[in-house]
Amino acid sequence: MASNFKLFLHETKDGIHMKMCGDFDGTSAHELITAIQNHASRSSQVYIHTGELSNIYPFGRDVFQNNLGPVKKQSEKIEFVGKHQGSFIF
Repeated sequence: MASNFKLFLHETKDGIHMKMCGDFDGTSAHELITAIQNHASRSSQVYIHTGELSNIYPFGRDVFQNNLGPVKKQSEKIEFVGKHQGSFIF
């Protein structure tokens, strides 16, 4: 995992907010997928904040997009927000 990657979770009445900070690589992608799997089913909406990411490595983006199988059924309730939201496509 990128040594500076952090994933913060915060639950509010409107859903779960996941804030990513640092560099997004392959291991970070797996951490994000695991967090989505563990939390999306118990919330009506999941917001994934991308504004604090420093770098999104192509390999990390590919790992995320190629391993979406387990979370694809939750995609209608997942919304990426922030300046890097376009890098994360379902």
